[in-house]
This record gives sequence, structure tokens and C-alpha cells, in this order.
Amino acid sequence: MAEHDAQLRSMHPRKRNETLRLIVTTFLSIALGFFIGIFFIRFGLTNGFGNGIFMADDVHKYDPMSSVPSRHPRGTEGLPLGIIIPESDLYQRRLWGKPDEDLPANPSKHLVTFTVGIKQKDIVNKAVQKELNFDPAIRVSSEFFQDLLTDTETWYAKRFLHPDIVAPYDYIFIWDEDLGVDHFDGEKYIELVKKYGLEISQPALEPDRGLTWQMTKRRSDVEVHKITEERPGWCKDPNLPPCAGFVEIMAPVFSRKAWRCVWHMIQNDLVHGWGLDMSMRRCVEGESKDGRQPWEGVRERCRYEWRLFTDRIEAAEKDPTPV
Repeated sequence: MAEHDAQLRSMHPRKRNETLRLIVTTFLSIALGFFIGIFFIRFGLTNGFGNGIFMADDVHKYDPMSSVPSRHPRGTEGLPLGIIIPESDLYQRRLWGKPDEDLPANPSKHLVTFTVGIKQKDIVNKAVQKELNFDPAIRVSSEFFQDLLTDTETWYAKRFLHPDIVAPYDYIFIWDEDLGVDHFDGEKYIELVKKYGLEISQPALEPDRGLTWQMTKRRSDVEVHKITEERPGWCKDPNLPPCAGFVEIMAPVFSRKAWRCVWHMIQNDLVHGWGLDMSMRRCVEGESKDGRQPWEGVRERCRYEWRLFTDRIEAAEKDPTPV
């Protein structure tokens, strides 16, 4: 009995040591697997070490204008993120030389488009030469015309000006072909757009050119105007288009951010785009909250502050404290 008890006692420390060793080994294995997984995810080594190192180090140097998405676009789940370029551009490139030398040092950052027929070529060429400083690629594109009998500017914009294609441009001008540009200064206009933070805008029109809307009429007393007084019966609400926040479809200028929203609002089958200019404000107002548009809250705050100011004036007038 004594010998048996001694044998049992000698076996217990051995079992405890084996259990402890098993626990430590398991913990170290889990920790090692975790760090290996993080290493693979960080450097993109799922398709081989050589490819992964190239993807992480060299792709971003290939084209400084490329933008790597933060997650996979639909249908690209099998590709490493570093090789995905979700955007393109309209710049023309050479068939020879180095790719990073194809574009000029300061490529054009503004895009102007016209939807015209072959007989209006001279009008467009005059507008292109008068507009902003374009690079040769844009001027060459004005020589290209499509023989489409039923196209309109909204039809063209929906099919050829996808937001991912025009992403390199800060501003996109989508104009009718018959706009007079004799007195238009493109650089000055962009300065005003940036100064006042205009996401959707248009140059004002001369008052003697047969205006449809008073909002589009040029005023000599201000640089920018956002509200106006229309003819009786033309505005249901003075805070809504065409009396406020209105840009006519004939000469809009969009920021890159605003165009991404407006492009999605253009309907494929409504080729003339009538009514679109009455709703473009939705792309710059922000999201509604509790069913109310942001401008409603601003107007309510303004009225509330007006009441507070009036109450304070009245209280101050009743206060007998001498100055």
C-alpha cells in the first residue's frame, strides 16, 4: 500500500507538467498563427511573396493619379486591392515612351462638354479657345463628332461622363452649344466658385438675351446671387427653385462631388432632362433628418433667432438701468 501510494504521488507532478506544457504550447501556437495572419493581411501576400511585395510597394508609384479603394468593388473580390483602379480619365496618352511622362506637368483640371452637330463646329471651337486653359487633349477632342440624330446633353452625360471617368477634374461644365462666351472669363469664374464654395453653379446671362428665369439674369450689384424674385405665379415657395437654389440646365457647372450625385439622378429614358434643374439642389443640401430637409431647420433657426432678438430689444427698452 505504501509503495502504491508513493507511485501515485510521483505520477501526479508528471501529469501536471504535461498539462502545463500542453497549455503553453497551445497558447504559443494561437499567438503565432495570429501574427502570421496579420502579416499576410498587411502585406497582401495571399498570392505569393513575390507578387505581394510588388503590390504593396510599386503599384502606387505607377500612376500618381490612381486611387486604391478601401474595399473591393463588386466583382473584383478575387483581386488584391493594390491592383484595382476604380477610376479612369479622358486624357490622351502616347503609344511610346514612359507612361509617367505622357501627361503635361499641370494637366487641365476642368472639363467642358458640348453636345453639338457638325455645323456648329466653329461655335464650339470658339468656346473652347475662350474657356479655361485646356491641354491639347481636350482641344483635339473638339474635332470629334458623333453622327447621332437624337442625342442630347443629358443623354451624352449619362453615357460618357460617368463620375469615375471625370474624377480627375475639379469642375465639369455641361453647356448648350449656343452660349455666347465673348464676355466670359473662365479663370475669374472658377475663382468666384471657389470663393463662395459653389457646388452647382452657372454664369449669369445678359438681361437682353431673352431669359426664361430671373435667377439666371446677371446682376451688377453682387458677385454671386442665390435668390431672386420671379414673376407672379412662377414660384410656389420663395425658398425653392426657381426662386432660390436654382441653376438652369442649359449651362450648369458641377464640382466633382456634386456631379457624382447628379449623374445618378439622370434618368436613362428621359433624354431631354427637363425638370432635372429643379431637383439638382438635392445633391448639395445634405441628407434629410426625420423627414425634414436641412434648409427647413435653417429657416426655423433664423425665425427663432429673430424672435429672440426682438424680445431682447424690447426687454432692453424696458430696462430702467441708465447707460
